[in-house]
Amino acid sequence: MQVKITKAGDLLDEDGQLATPGWATDLKLRYDRKSIKAPKFKIKEWDYYCILSDNGGIAITVSDNGYVGFIGATIFDFNIPREISNNIILPFPMGSLKLPSSSKEGDIHFKKDNISFKISHENEKRIIEINYPNFSGNDDLYASISLLQPKPMESMVIATPFSKNKHAFYYNQKINCMPSEGQVKLGNNTIDFTPSESFGVLDWGRGVWTYSNTWYWGSASGLYEGIPFGFNIGYGFGDTSKATENMLFYNNKAHKLEDVKFHIPPDDFLKPWSFSSSDNRFEMDFQPIIDRNSNFNFGIIKSIQHQVFGLFTGKAVLDDGKKIDIENFLGFAEQVSNKW
Repeated sequence: MQVKITKAGDLLDEDGQLATPGWATDLKLRYDRKSIKAPKFKIKEWDYYCILSDNGGIAITVSDNGYVGFIGATIFDFNIPREISNNIILPFPMGSLKLPSSSKEGDIHFKKDNISFKISHENEKRIIEINYPNFSGNDDLYASISLLQPKPMESMVIATPFSKNKHAFYYNQKINCMPSEGQVKLGNNTIDFTPSESFGVLDWGRGVWTYSNTWYWGSASGLYEGIPFGFNIGYGFGDTSKATENMLFYNNKAHKLEDVKFHIPPDDFLKPWSFSSSDNRFEMDFQPIIDRNSNFNFGIIKSIQHQVFGLFTGKAVLDDGKKIDIENFLGFAEQVSNKW
């Protein structure tokens, strides 16, 4: 049974266990790193932004995963197609990045040598500024992007436990459909973002995870008949009996879905995918363009990631029965297996 969180309160109780498992459309529960009853090296915190337009985009990661931290970016060109990634790996950050306890306030500043990442709040905007010399060969990366988050704007929030560990939990917010404005420069190449054609998503995650997990996540944002529309789908994030993260967004309002299943070709992530839902309100085909994949092994930390960017075509049904038919709607879907 899905449980909607309606009251504000602390995320964790006095024993460090999740106080109220469930889902919401805003951050109702207060996250406090000091209330966690687990070793620092098991705490996972990240802010991930992805901003896309028809021709290209950028993904930005700032993460403190206890054992290891990642600060990095990926540039996408959907015309070629190709992706270019670079990142900084930090051993055992364990809270030293001081990531904010809420997505609503608190800025992120990272600087190492001549590389800098800054994510800040300004009224209803999130400002991302990146300066990354020699990001790709001798080409420098520079980004200055504003993401508008008008109020009120509903989002996807889940607070989920892990059945194998009473002190493990995942607190996550996904904010879709943020109109984006700005520019990314890599060497002589430029990607321009305009609010009518470019949209961003924030994946804000805090928690304590069990060691071995495989998750699935999909997201897309854009316009449908001139109105903001998007969706967040996924599973594998702990015990989702009280909360799944499947949700549609239309005109800044959330519409809750039941279970969504990813149908991924077993032999090739670049072959067409499909998606189906238990309530028949989300049925999509997906044509991949780029497989942003990685496979790394740092001893006790291992990760196999396939984040696939492409085009969704199909139907989604809102709470009131309104049918949304989309065709070649840009977004991404991923399968990630971690031992961390």
